[in-house]
Amino acid sequence: MEEDKIDLTLDEVRTALETGNVLDAIAALIRLHPADRAEAFSDLDDKDQAVLLPRLDIPVMADLLEELEDDEAADVAEVLPTERLADVLDEMEPDEAADVLGDLPPQRVAEALAEMEDANEVIPLLGYPDETAGGLMTTSFIALRPQTTALQAISFLREVSPEEETPYYLNVIDRDRRLVGIVGLRELVIAEPDTRVETFMDPNVIHVSAETDQEEVARLMVRYDLAALPVVDPDGVLMGVITYDDLMDVLEDEATEDIYRLANVSDPDLSIDSPISLSVRRRLPWLYLNALTAFFASWVISQFESIIAQVAVLAVFLSVVAGLGGNSATQSLAIIVRAIALGELEMDEAWRTILKEAAIGLLQGIFVGAVAGFGVYLWKGNAVMGLVLGLALLGNMLVAGIIGTLVPVGLKALRLDPALASSVLVTAVTDSVGFALFLTLAVIFLPHLR
Repeated sequence: MEEDKIDLTLDEVRTALETGNVLDAIAALIRLHPADRAEAFSDLDDKDQAVLLPRLDIPVMADLLEELEDDEAADVAEVLPTERLADVLDEMEPDEAADVLGDLPPQRVAEALAEMEDANEVIPLLGYPDETAGGLMTTSFIALRPQTTALQAISFLREVSPEEETPYYLNVIDRDRRLVGIVGLRELVIAEPDTRVETFMDPNVIHVSAETDQEEVARLMVRYDLAALPVVDPDGVLMGVITYDDLMDVLEDEATEDIYRLANVSDPDLSIDSPISLSVRRRLPWLYLNALTAFFASWVISQFESIIAQVAVLAVFLSVVAGLGGNSATQSLAIIVRAIALGELEMDEAWRTILKEAAIGLLQGIFVGAVAGFGVYLWKGNAVMGLVLGLALLGNMLVAGIIGTLVPVGLKALRLDPALASSVLVTAVTDSVGFALFLTLAVIFLPHLR
């Protein structure tokens, strides 16, 4: 439905631009929600974008930069005159403005900051990496003093008219700006007018430091169902707040990163719109690594060339052993990577998880091996061949459960991303072990297989 609306608006915008009616094109674009507006703007060609940009007013331009992808926002900011860019950045949330500036050349950043009126709110955010709490937080937040009465607080809120993104609970700070509590708007509204905030605030505030990784930030906000998360310095001074809209971006980024790395794509910024040359360059190294592990598995098979030559039908079932072992390991791998990402797996108790996944792999191997073995007997009329395949599957799926857990746990212990190269390593082990088990058992039962 929204895509149809965007497509119709794009047709209207392009038609208006072709006839020189720029104001009509802008009016059509503005009717869209800011997020849809950004998508529509991205779909316009460079010529149409260049015509529209100088005619958009400051608030619309600010919304556009906030909603565009980082690289697109940087491209738009780069072509804006410095004075106009400064006005747009002043209109944006400080954290969003910092994100845009972080993608611009240093000279351009210095020029824009020199022209901004609210540069002091943005400058502290530029020193933190994007993937940390400091890079996510905004310095635009509302804070109360403990001695403030409920009536005074409500009057203050009416005066400042907080934006819609402001969470429905407020931070409480002392005279040194140290975070001492938090109060919800509900508690504020129902309190007696003369009641001081310190009497009904919650002093137990979940907070993080500016250096906290964004994945940990997301885990805390999801676990405790927080609409915002305060960021404090080592002395407990409130530095900023991470809001729920930033959390959504983090969850998308982290999910994309883990999915890509499980599929051996190392760059989370790649998308279906990425240039072909960039996609090939970023994806090719992992294919080379896959090729190396595949050659190793082929080498394992080559050690049994003579047995395959005597019983050619063995080659038919090699893919069954590798495929089922790899799928079983991938199941364990996905569950463990997720558990590590959400903080559900404590590293000092990882051995329990390894034993549990080994037991699961063993049971799956028994059930799958029995069915596969019986299927081979019905197909080929050779019970021993079915036994060999069944035992190989049992052993390989047992190994798959262990290795599918051990690899991500080991990478985490080495302070590496558990998803990084996990599938490559796991597939290499399950393929090689599966081939070795199946063909070794074939050697043992060779007289019966003939």
